Amino acid sequence: MVKKSGGGWRLCIDFSMLNKACPKDCYPLPQIDALVDSAVGFPVMSFLDAFSGYHQIRMHPPDCRDVSFITSDGCYSYKMMPFGLKNAGATYQRMMDQVFKE
Repeated sequence: MVKKSGGGWRLCIDFSMLNKACPKDCYPLPQIDALVDSAVGFPVMSFLDAFSGYHQIRMHPPDCRDVSFITSDGCYSYKMMPFGLKNAGATYQRMMDQVFKE
């Protein structure tokens, strides 16, 4: 547990061993300069603020055991993708590409 600046507590899980065991997902992230260049000439531009974006992606149920943790109150597991996983960025980008493709 880490004390937050506002006085509350934040649960922090060290996924370093899990990250070492997982192969790297090399899904490409967008190039910012290409995105900016593609917006030239359009009269309206919109920005998406994906608040807690990773927490919107459901974990594959068999993988939930890999992101389990134990506290004095019991054993818990994430159902949504937590921060700190090696491939979280690639997974999030893949989902965003699917959303905007449709």
